[in-house]
Amino acid sequence: MMTTDFLDRIEAIIRRAGLSNDAVAALREALPEHHFTYCLDDDISAGIEPVRQCEGFNLYLIDASEHCLRFTRDLDSATGLVLAELSDDD
Repeated sequence: MMTTDFLDRIEAIIRRAGLSNDAVAALREALPEHHFTYCLDDDISAGIEPVRQCEGFNLYLIDASEHCLRFTRDLDSATGLVLAELSDDD
């Protein structure tokens, strides 16, 4: 389960550290109960809306409670985050 406070913490960490493979690896190590994925925002299918838009990146929620991973906007069912880097063109 995610909370808005948890999203606030992740957003603040990424704003300070920058979004990179190393930053996401550190999140995975510090918070092993959550799933973290790093990609470019262009890799996300059209029509999927981020749960939070930040400067330089978007946050998407992932639900792994069923057999396959899927995007969700429901904080209660979310088990992880996709941190999607925005390109300069976005």
